[in-house]
Amino acid sequence: MKSYFTKESKILAHNEKATLYSKLLQSAQEQQGKLQSRIEKVDELLKEAESCLVDLETDSNWEEWEADGSDEMGEGKNLKEELESLQAQEEELQRELADLETQNEQMLTRMSQLKEEEKSCQELLESYDFTEWEITEWSGQQAVFNFLYDSIELTVVFGPPIDGDVFGEDPSRKIVSLTFESLLDEEKAPPSSCLVQRLIFQFIESQGCWREKCPTLSYLPQVLHDLSLVVSQCKILGEEIEFLERWGGKFNLLKTDISDTKVKLLFSASTAFAKFELTLSLSADYPSASLPFTVRRQIGNIGEEEISAVLSKVPTGYHYLRRIVSLIHQNLLQDPR
Repeated sequence: MKSYFTKESKILAHNEKATLYSKLLQSAQEQQGKLQSRIEKVDELLKEAESCLVDLETDSNWEEWEADGSDEMGEGKNLKEELESLQAQEEELQRELADLETQNEQMLTRMSQLKEEEKSCQELLESYDFTEWEITEWSGQQAVFNFLYDSIELTVVFGPPIDGDVFGEDPSRKIVSLTFESLLDEEKAPPSSCLVQRLIFQFIESQGCWREKCPTLSYLPQVLHDLSLVVSQCKILGEEIEFLERWGGKFNLLKTDISDTKVKLLFSASTAFAKFELTLSLSADYPSASLPFTVRRQIGNIGEEEISAVLSKVPTGYHYLRRIVSLIHQNLLQDPR
């Protein structure tokens, strides 16, 4: 029995060894195959290298090849330095790009703000209609425009029509003359209307020769616009004076008087123990320019110095006269308590 087991043990051991050796052989064969493949590749590389050496020896000597190799190494070094320089430039460009993107965002924000401002200005322009003229006549010889409730008339006389201009509206058509005429009955008109009329004609006369300002029909729209702007501003001034004549008592304003182009305002306030007359000199520049003034003190200590301090705080612009009166009342005539 012992011999049987010994024999079986040897057989099993032999079989295990055979299996192990078989696996080792298979692994060795695989490694050999890989090694053989590498050897074949190395052989091919060696053959290529030998072929290159032969070609180099044929084309040039070894020293020249070494010199070329040295040059190539130098070129490689230069290329490396150039690459590093390009990388540095790229980093700088990236920073500049980031800055530009930031500026672009800021620009977009600013553009958005400007669009809002443009919209606001457009709405403001639409709210103020400066077209103060009406056409009452347009013929082949002349055109007639009326301003300020038909109280001012502008007559534009045209030159000869241009050939082919059927309707006489060619922009290059010459203008012979422009004449202004006041149609206001100053004896019946209120003082504020007479003042407005004087200021408008003050502007008209200050412009010199209108024929030079408007030599052809193409200049006429600008002339009408400039006149409309002045008429509109002076008309608002007239409305301000009428307001003060009616409601001046609320501002301790006893009397509003007009003399030529001057407005005299008489203030009186018992609480401030003051009475004085403020005279403002108006011009066609109203309300874009500060108003020259004089003060005549009657009661109290309010004089030119005090009035000057108040007027310096009133910015020019819309309802300039009303704001002057309001601030004088607020700063000088209120109960000191």
